[in-house]
Amino acid sequence: MPMARIRLRFYEELNDFIAPELRKTEFAYSLDRHASIKDVIESCGVPHTEVELILVNGVSLDFSYRPRDGDRISVYPMFESLDVTPLLKLRPEPLRSARFVVDSNLGRLARYLRLLGFDCLYRNDYTDDRIARIACEHHRIVLTRDRVLLRRRIITHGYFVRESMPRLQVGEVLKRFDLYRSIAPFTRCSRCNGPLEKVDKQTIESRLEPLTKIHYHEFRICADCGQIYWQGSHHARARRLIQEFCEGQSSDNTVTRDL
Repeated sequence: MPMARIRLRFYEELNDFIAPELRKTEFAYSLDRHASIKDVIESCGVPHTEVELILVNGVSLDFSYRPRDGDRISVYPMFESLDVTPLLKLRPEPLRSARFVVDSNLGRLARYLRLLGFDCLYRNDYTDDRIARIACEHHRIVLTRDRVLLRRRIITHGYFVRESMPRLQVGEVLKRFDLYRSIAPFTRCSRCNGPLEKVDKQTIESRLEPLTKIHYHEFRICADCGQIYWQGSHHARARRLIQEFCEGQSSDNTVTRDL
């Protein structure tokens, strides 16, 4: 069976995944006629979870489409400032809720995101199979630096984190998913991800150190693991860190919610 020849172009950050000589330009691609457009995209090195829109000869199509000889195909990442919802064909519906499951190699990122109030499942013993199942069954976005993991068919929403330093990773994720307005510091347990609730001091007084009992009067407790939080010296350090993370947004949107 003769090979089909198509013209292919990847846009914006999708170019991070493809060969340097093919970036930001349209190029020819020969393929087996049985290959789907998803197969084509991933054969170029781009995880399907990074793709938000595929236009074939100007028409939006889904991953199951099988390219035909002469097709011109444009592949786009998520649009941050342009609403393309009417064009989207790749998934049943966009997953805009910022609920994550984080790969085992991004533990510090998970802790920082929890500090900012984001629902972020993480354990250092999560296997790739476990992460994929959690993402699929609980409709979570996978954050990882493992491109192979993002190619798993059951993962519909995911992001390959480019930065290697945890603090830079936080800014990258906030910008990628436009999360600045959703920041709610000190509302989630940094240890287990559970929600934090206000608790009366008398209720937990027997668990407090003597000096803590004397100097602090407002407390929160994790509804899941029972960890207690208060505005100690760690709180001031955490607030400085949160301010650093918020520097990428406008001052009008800066969140400075107290404990």
